[in-house]
Amino acid sequence: MKLYRTILSERIRRTSTVESFRLIPEEKISFIPGQFTQVLLDHANPGNHTLNKYLSFSSAPGREYVEVSKRLTESDFSGRLKSLRQGDEVWISGPMGNCVLDTRREKIAFLAGGIGITPVISILEHLSDMKLEKDIVLLYSNRLEEDVAFKPEIDRWRMENLRMKVFYIFSNCQPSDPDCFYGYINERFISEKIPDAGERTVFIFGPPEMVKTMSDACRLNVPGENIKTERFTGY
Repeated sequence: MKLYRTILSERIRRTSTVESFRLIPEEKISFIPGQFTQVLLDHANPGNHTLNKYLSFSSAPGREYVEVSKRLTESDFSGRLKSLRQGDEVWISGPMGNCVLDTRREKIAFLAGGIGITPVISILEHLSDMKLEKDIVLLYSNRLEEDVAFKPEIDRWRMENLRMKVFYIFSNCQPSDPDCFYGYINERFISEKIPDAGERTVFIFGPPEMVKTMSDACRLNVPGENIKTERFTGY
């Protein structure tokens, strides 16, 4: 796996707990929207699974920077991220992952939970950059309204692409926005909001249990080869 030395250029607060880290690599990193990298905060010890974690790219390819985003917790890895300052060195490896965008597909659905939105952001930003107005449905689940990361960007892309539908779902509160919904992404909700799910490539990103639940909910209506999943642990 190739190692890249990068320099932290900017930190962006997305919510009270989610931050993005923009990294300038010494050499260009080519990746496909939807892929991820390993952030090595202890690059001298690759086997240190406490300080070396996998994060999805939350930016489109082709920029001078690559961006990763994380919900910051009380973990050692999050603590080290919190301590990073502009100009600090960060090593990453990759890219990795096969749950990626195929621009030949016209109809796409995304089911995302929490920080699992990050690879979706990479894909949506790339489609916007390329001016590819695909038929898109996004179901984005969080516990609370204030947990929604990248909402300004998502809403802007929705305005740019009239073929894009977005549904925000909250499990722990009654949302104030009439375009948002209370509950969970389940078989009934998918059937209601994506009646043509069987015609779409369906990307599912999020914590392992949520990914399994959403995958099972899709299988009755979506061919298995059209379901693309990525599971991340250790957050």
